[in-house]
Amino acid sequence: MQIEETTNEGLKRAYTVTIPAKDISQKIEGEVKRIAPQIRMPGFRPGKVPANLVKKMHGPALHQEALNTSIREAMDKLVNEKELRPAMQPDVSLGEGYEEGKDAELNVSLEVLPKIDAPSLDGLKLDKLVVLVTDEQLDESLEKLAGQQKRFEDAAKTHKAKEGDQVVCDFVGKLDGEEFEGGKAEDQAIEIGAGRLIPGFEDQLVGAKAGEERTITVTFPEDYPAENLKGKEATFDIKIHAVKVPGEQKIDDEFAKQLGLDDLDKLKEILRGQLEQETQGLTRTQMKRALLDQLAAGADFEVPPSMVDAEFEQIWAQLQQEAAREEDPEAALKEIEAEKDDYRNIAVRRVRLGLLLSEIGQQNGVEVTQQEMQQLMMQAAQQYRPEDRERFFEYVQNEPMAAAQLRAPLYEDKVVDFLIEKAEVTEREVTRDELQEAIEADTDETGGAKAKKAPARKAPAKKPAAKKPAAKAKTPAKGEVADEAKDADAEAKAPAKKAATRKAPARKTATAKSEDGEAKAPAKKPAAKKPAAKKAPAKKAATAADADEG
Repeated sequence: MQIEETTNEGLKRAYTVTIPAKDISQKIEGEVKRIAPQIRMPGFRPGKVPANLVKKMHGPALHQEALNTSIREAMDKLVNEKELRPAMQPDVSLGEGYEEGKDAELNVSLEVLPKIDAPSLDGLKLDKLVVLVTDEQLDESLEKLAGQQKRFEDAAKTHKAKEGDQVVCDFVGKLDGEEFEGGKAEDQAIEIGAGRLIPGFEDQLVGAKAGEERTITVTFPEDYPAENLKGKEATFDIKIHAVKVPGEQKIDDEFAKQLGLDDLDKLKEILRGQLEQETQGLTRTQMKRALLDQLAAGADFEVPPSMVDAEFEQIWAQLQQEAAREEDPEAALKEIEAEKDDYRNIAVRRVRLGLLLSEIGQQNGVEVTQQEMQQLMMQAAQQYRPEDRERFFEYVQNEPMAAAQLRAPLYEDKVVDFLIEKAEVTEREVTRDELQEAIEADTDETGGAKAKKAPARKAPAKKPAAKKPAAKAKTPAKGEVADEAKDADAEAKAPAKKAATRKAPARKTATAKSEDGEAKAPAKKPAAKKPAAKKAPAKKAATAADADEG
């Protein structure tokens, strides 16, 4: 095999690799010998079919398999001999005019990872902003929790429903006088003003009394999930069974028992633990941001354009999806378009930080253990249907880049934890508001352009896990996206070959249902969220989680 370098400019490399025809022929002969004993042909005893007939029957398939094997081996040899660290999958093409019996000429182009000098870890200094949970915060959480556990009491029969009241009713939805699927419910409890139903539905229940029947007219939103209802005007025949008014929810031992706990002290203990865990997470986010800012300030090396492009495409796709959910998609798209260069600068920063963290991790022996990798695979497999999980495991085990992508978030966290342990940390007690401000503060992320930050929203008090609620999908805060990074070096060491035809199994699709399994037509679609923060989405090529994602 001959290798000729044709391009060596910056991080770009190109080669012409020639595979001798005799090497391919030898592989074909070896494959013929391997499969000949298995071939059955009329007139010949099993295993006695002549090699020339085997070639005649399976020639094209044997040649293609031998060629593919030769290309893979040639690429592995190229990477090893030239000590290459590919940034992304190399582009490999077979020269024009190739035919069986001739040398195969490959044209290979790729970008390599830059040589990175890992910074000295001496002198790393970090402020750790610590928040102590106060009694006032605990009381506030209790109040919020009590507010989520509203009690409604029967109102007088003459009471007319108003905002904040609950109406228990049956309803039947109709389009052009005909009932439609999913538009019917019995004994449905509707809180007026909660905004859980389509616009206009709750408003038209104001003034209703127990025993009353009424028909209301509503128009489904243009973005309603059900295609047959989008933008359609519908009527609902409603029978009111009861009108209820909010009752006072006392925060006492009885309230705690309603949640399955022994007493109020136990409830406070659980809530305090949740608040402490939450503030500890915010503290780590603040420290990680400060750490990455220090690393970015001292890092100035060329990054592979293909990795930046891949990162930027992921950022841009996420922003476009968010803009499409806005009330005015065109205006939202125009807004992000005006800041396109800023987002590309963020992509550059993230790629650079990802490579730097990977280098630091390698030089200091940071690794993800096999047991941790197995746990990651098990967690990721839950996204797929049970019958597809085995294929997912096989896919990850046989695709180094897929494994690197899965491993990267944990690897990055371990490197960050390692660096925080090495740093000189000064603790400083602050209020929660001061910690939030530190996290939300604009940082010069790009070496010039200021990146906007989405306000970090204060998480509501969580319901103690005494009574297990129905599972809900976690909704990210406004502008929040998960920043999953690949282990750059793991990518570099992956066999350099054309992408295999193997695919990960399709993920299961979640179907929203009401608690009784019947879809409720009037349920309002969640409001679109404005893509205010310059943050990138998940799954991208070898990048670091930026500090604002924590």
